Amino acid sequence: MAFQPKKQTYSGKIREVTLGSGDKAVTVGGKSAYPFHTFEGEFPRPPVIAMEMWDKDPSEEWSDTIKEPFKGVLGDPAAWARKIVDDYGAEILVVQCKSSDPNADNRSGEEVAETVRKIADAVDVPVVVWGTANHDKDTEVMRAVAEKCSDKRLALSPVEEGDYKAIAAACMAYNHVVVGSSPIDVNLAKQLNILMGNLGVSPENTLIDPTTGGLGYGLEYSYSIMERITQAALTQEDEKLQFPMISNVGNEVWKSKEANISDQDAPELGDSSKRGIMMEVVTAIDVMLAGAEVVIVRHPESARLLKEYIKKMLG
Repeated sequence: MAFQPKKQTYSGKIREVTLGSGDKAVTVGGKSAYPFHTFEGEFPRPPVIAMEMWDKDPSEEWSDTIKEPFKGVLGDPAAWARKIVDDYGAEILVVQCKSSDPNADNRSGEEVAETVRKIADAVDVPVVVWGTANHDKDTEVMRAVAEKCSDKRLALSPVEEGDYKAIAAACMAYNHVVVGSSPIDVNLAKQLNILMGNLGVSPENTLIDPTTGGLGYGLEYSYSIMERITQAALTQEDEKLQFPMISNVGNEVWKSKEANISDQDAPELGDSSKRGIMMEVVTAIDVMLAGAEVVIVRHPESARLLKEYIKKMLG
């Protein structure tokens, strides 16, 4: 007799949100069962593996392992973007606006917006723009980006309680998607969604970023919060949490010492050319199982492995 798994009954459903426009627009969400539980409910779309780039040359900050796949294009944002899409098959491109960091380059909103515009014009896939989580600077940058790319239907992140009024208003004015970001807490995520809804942000233009930790203790805590958001959305019909989640995995994993330290300095950690990739893959799989609909990674080998994992999980 074949094994028959006991089935869970779900009463809720994750809303659908479309990123980008045109033939390469990507719609996420729509599931009415836990991640990959196709035997229990609708799972119309697999998670999407997005790939990130920076809006400046990161050569001095990145290890050789992560620089090698992008050799020759790190100083040219448009060429870098095309390589990620054309050579590595990214369905969504994420631009990390590191140059706007007030503690580093501190480029103006207009300068950043010019770079983002060049990147968005170079590719035909949806673009997510990620700030530095400095309220004042992100407000300046995101408002400039929203106007400069008014025809691109970007997703702007992180939109937090300290800056949501200005950034979300810009998103509404220019028809962009809002990524509501809260600090690893179910109630704070729900509260921010309520505030943005009261402001007028439509559910069809809302994603959740519950904040992601890299592999380790931070991931354990992040996973539990994301899982609880998914549970509340699907089993408790909490409409304030029924939004697709996006997870900024690559940015967290590759800033860790363990992902970058050399073989000579830490031989006990294994091959440095594979270590960071596996850390990224494990973290990404965990957040997908917790409910993330869009997972951002940096290394193209991580993206390839994750796409293979998704295919196997869906049979």
